[in-house]
Amino acid sequence: MTSTLPPLVQAVAGAIGSATGNTLTYPLDLATTRLQLQHPPSTSALRKGNKTRGPAGILGGFHVLHSIAQEYGITALYDGLPTDTGATLLSNFLYFYFYSSLRDFFLHARQRRLQSKTLPQLTMIQELFLGFLAGVSSRAISMPLNIITLRLQTERTQKDASDSEDEEVESTEETGVVHVVKQIYKEQGLAGFWSGFSTTLLLSLNPSITLACFQVFRRMLLYTRRTRLQRASGKASVLDPTPGEAFVGGALSNSIAVAILYPLILAKTRLQARKRSLSELPTTANSKTPSVPSLTSVLMDAYLGQYPEGQRGKREGGMKALYQGLETQTLKGFLNQGVTFLIKGRIEQRIVDAYLRRRAAMS
Repeated sequence: MTSTLPPLVQAVAGAIGSATGNTLTYPLDLATTRLQLQHPPSTSALRKGNKTRGPAGILGGFHVLHSIAQEYGITALYDGLPTDTGATLLSNFLYFYFYSSLRDFFLHARQRRLQSKTLPQLTMIQELFLGFLAGVSSRAISMPLNIITLRLQTERTQKDASDSEDEEVESTEETGVVHVVKQIYKEQGLAGFWSGFSTTLLLSLNPSITLACFQVFRRMLLYTRRTRLQRASGKASVLDPTPGEAFVGGALSNSIAVAILYPLILAKTRLQARKRSLSELPTTANSKTPSVPSLTSVLMDAYLGQYPEGQRGKREGGMKALYQGLETQTLKGFLNQGVTFLIKGRIEQRIVDAYLRRRAAMS
């Protein structure tokens, strides 16, 4: 993952790779969001074998995509793609730049302190810490675009729900980015563009865990290959992962991170999807102040089989409810991060090859 190239080069390569992977897997991201926001099925409906909500797991994600395409057309599978691509480019450019800069600074400072001629290696804890700092910094800047994207992804279903509940809803309701921005500002002010940021802070561990796992994968891979080369030629050699190895390593690393942090991912989506203003939220028994959903309350509601905005009847809860939509999220992350690491590595290799050719021509 990390290379000796300047942070700016790594940032550009990482941003392009992330944007490409995000574009290819965007429909899966849309399906995951819809699954995460679906009302949990009632226990009685499950006992009766009610399948009105479609199958579960990965098949459930494809069922959601089929329903969207059938009702609104193929283009609806890319609702919010422009803003999401912008957020991905910005967030990952900043993330890889901050991470590479922090890592170079830390390594060189440690090298000077140890008076070593070679750069030392970072431990897993140090990799996680640097990744976390880079994640917090990048997400703080790109989060407004993520909020807007989430609203665009859920705009159609929320409009359909309001139309079915209110016969007087006008059919000429505004849509699009400008309308979403106005709505967020009207409901919560500027703070609305950073709704759920406390949860996002915790989710900054996602890319850091991914990077740390990839570093472990990379070191194990290079150690194995170096050992084979030593046996064959009697010389030690360090090689970068092949495109296929980079894809597998990135995909597996992200799958591990998603499996660990998924309840937080679910809670963040539900918190940020809240559209009602504070005045419309229910009040507590001892206070007239609206009871704003928090990370803890959303997780507890999911575990108890409830929805953040309240549902009638008994719903299925437990640990299973905290992982609603996990399969689709894992598939999306597996493909997305695999493509990201593959393209990033290829771009960096092309830059190195171009530099070596130019140097050879000048000599």
